[in-house]
Amino acid sequence: MSITRHDWTKEEIIAVYNKPLMELLYEAATIHREHHDPNVVQISTLISIKTGGCSEDCGYCPQAKRYHTNIETNLLMSVEDVKVQADKAKEAGSSRVCMGAAWRNVKDGAEFDQVLEMVRTINKMDMEVCCTLGMITENQAQRLAEAGLYAYNHNIDTSEEYYKEVISTRGFEDRLQTIDNVRKTNITVCSGGIIGMGESIEDRAGMLVALATLNPQPESVPINALVPVEGTPLAAEELIEIWEMIRMVATTRIVMPETQVRLSAGRINWSREGQAMCFFAGANSIFSGDKLLTTPNNDLNEDMKMFEILGLKNQQPFAKAHQRESVEAADSKFAPLGEKPKWSRPGHTIERNVEATVKMK
Repeated sequence: MSITRHDWTKEEIIAVYNKPLMELLYEAATIHREHHDPNVVQISTLISIKTGGCSEDCGYCPQAKRYHTNIETNLLMSVEDVKVQADKAKEAGSSRVCMGAAWRNVKDGAEFDQVLEMVRTINKMDMEVCCTLGMITENQAQRLAEAGLYAYNHNIDTSEEYYKEVISTRGFEDRLQTIDNVRKTNITVCSGGIIGMGESIEDRAGMLVALATLNPQPESVPINALVPVEGTPLAAEELIEIWEMIRMVATTRIVMPETQVRLSAGRINWSREGQAMCFFAGANSIFSGDKLLTTPNNDLNEDMKMFEILGLKNQQPFAKAHQRESVEAADSKFAPLGEKPKWSRPGHTIERNVEATVKMK
């Protein structure tokens, strides 16, 4: 059986990525079968619990308030409304609900308390619950863990070198610090990135080096393909070809054998045949539903047809790690500290990001 290594180099990963495709697929599929059931794929649902108005300048994101994307901004959803959506997701076959809020970082207060109650509510529905809320401190991670959070998503997006070409309002090290804070709890880590932002193969390998050399490696790694949105700095980028996604999935599977590899944004542009190749290469999770935060996604009925054709089965909740117990707010051992951490603001200028802030004004 293949072993999990934490000493991958960029040169090694580039060599894997560039292998002849049939050889790459064979190696990835073999490793996938050593660690996972190749006929089981998890279905997750992503709920945008707070949309738009973000202060960051991520070049790919339509939720940044400085860009002109016509995204409808919504305040934080109520616990009751989130439960309604989670009920629908469970009925449709999802075993995990991921809640995303367009925040730079979590701030202690009424809104975070409300998110903690959402976590408790969904966990009690016997569903895996994941959050992506921006940067968090160790104490905030502990409070999420107490509430019953199964996973925390915090993507590193790309390589450390190319990160500076996409985002200027926070540093790459902040992403790693948040992951480290999550690791001090029993919450699993979900961290991946985006391809198709104009990065090189070296940058894709650099992103995988950053993830694969973590010990332990993330329990799940989403691989997103950029969905260019009018008004964002990356709106003019061309869609990547499916072969690039297949290679990225296969390479991720080889360097992180035990990780759940998630097909995320961009899947709507791929044929069933292309997606089947991704599953063969080692992907074993998808997001289903009509939206991924603000971008279009695959219809659930179409996904179910694809599962039937390919003979795939839904992964049951907590198949990879046991369910967490929810501690009620009144019994919490971790009080809000009102922290004001000094997350970095690199302050360099990304010309295309600046241009996008003034375009259409």
